[in-house]
Amino acid sequence: MKKIIIIVLSLSIILGFLFWKFGPNITRLFSGETDKGPVNLTWWGLWEEDSLIRPLIDEYKKQNPNIEISFIRQSSVNYRTRVQTQVREGVGPDIFMIHNSWLPMFSVDVAAATEDIFSLSEYKSLFYPVAGESFIRDNQIFAAPSEIDGLALFINEDILGPVGGQVPKNWQEFMDSASKMTVRDQSGIKTAGAALGTASNVDHWSDILGLLLLQQPGVDLKNPATSAVAEVLRFYTGFVTDPRKKTWDVNLPSSTQMFAEGRLGFYLAPSWRAHELRVANPNLKFKVVPVPQLVGRQVGWASFWAWAVSKQSKHQKESWQFIKFLTSSEAEKLAYQEAAKIRLFGQPYSRVDLAQDLVNDPIVGAFVNQGPYYKFWYLSSNTFDTSGINEEMIKYWEDGINATLAGTDPQVALQTVARGVTQVLDKYINIKATPAPTGR
Repeated sequence: MKKIIIIVLSLSIILGFLFWKFGPNITRLFSGETDKGPVNLTWWGLWEEDSLIRPLIDEYKKQNPNIEISFIRQSSVNYRTRVQTQVREGVGPDIFMIHNSWLPMFSVDVAAATEDIFSLSEYKSLFYPVAGESFIRDNQIFAAPSEIDGLALFINEDILGPVGGQVPKNWQEFMDSASKMTVRDQSGIKTAGAALGTASNVDHWSDILGLLLLQQPGVDLKNPATSAVAEVLRFYTGFVTDPRKKTWDVNLPSSTQMFAEGRLGFYLAPSWRAHELRVANPNLKFKVVPVPQLVGRQVGWASFWAWAVSKQSKHQKESWQFIKFLTSSEAEKLAYQEAAKIRLFGQPYSRVDLAQDLVNDPIVGAFVNQGPYYKFWYLSSNTFDTSGINEEMIKYWEDGINATLAGTDPQVALQTVARGVTQVLDKYINIKATPAPTGR
């Protein structure tokens, strides 16, 4: 009997030790659970080199050692169609960039954030209103902004100063100063006061037109065949056709080239153009200010990029957790610092609470200052959405501008534009998209 008691006690001690040492694993083994191992996320970007992204990944892995992140920089050529095709085939990335105008095209391709990652109230307090207007549908969040950007006014100080012109706050001041800066000879315009009026050699002309339309009272962008829109077309093309305010011509080089060469006074463009200008002409003296306004109104033009999660991803929660990190104040500051090591500045912060860090910057400040009143529409240039909503919408407006420049009454030209706008909206917004394939 004693022998049996001793054996039982010995076995109890041994089993107790084994359970203490290996109990959790034994429990998982008998319950059918296994360790998941590392989570591998594929992350597609457009702009940054791996050397600039690596510090962000390293910082995240310090807090999340079980997450492996593979960053792949993509070409901008056919980017939209390429990422959308791969996502729908189930072989695309977990995380990828979308433009703030793309949600109508990606509504079946992106996974919404869960409440525990981004609540609606938190999201709206963290980011500028235009982020919510771009990425919130049916009280669900489908992307988080990586930056804030849009149009601002670049001013050649060496041209504006000598003519005694002022930095314009409204469009009348803009026209007055642009007229003073314009220099002509027998061959035409040598120094242009402002680059507006065409759809051929004004870079970002569609954004500029979109800005004017959003600023104009009484404009309904869904129904453009109105006198209010015709007035905008006359104003825009008047910088070429109206002798009283002519500052531009169809035969000039592109507006970006003219500004880089020091032959253009006012140039409307997004923040990233500043990097190109500094490379093209290190001696160019320019400042950047918010866009002019109509008296009594305040509207800016937004065009920026954001992070989204594939609906086909097996790791949607982990992907959104990483996006939450990317849009944290610590990560945005780190990304900005790394980028500023090799160029003028990093991406303007997407977070409202970081605005004060940049509002006084001579270049970036203009974009951040406009953040609270940015708006957007489907006329954004340089979005790489081949045969997409922006490209198709822009083509109809391009035809309208060219018709107006050729002498057609804007009210007549807008009849065709309006039909085209309706077709584009019906294709991407007014009709339910085809459901994405399920499974992976």
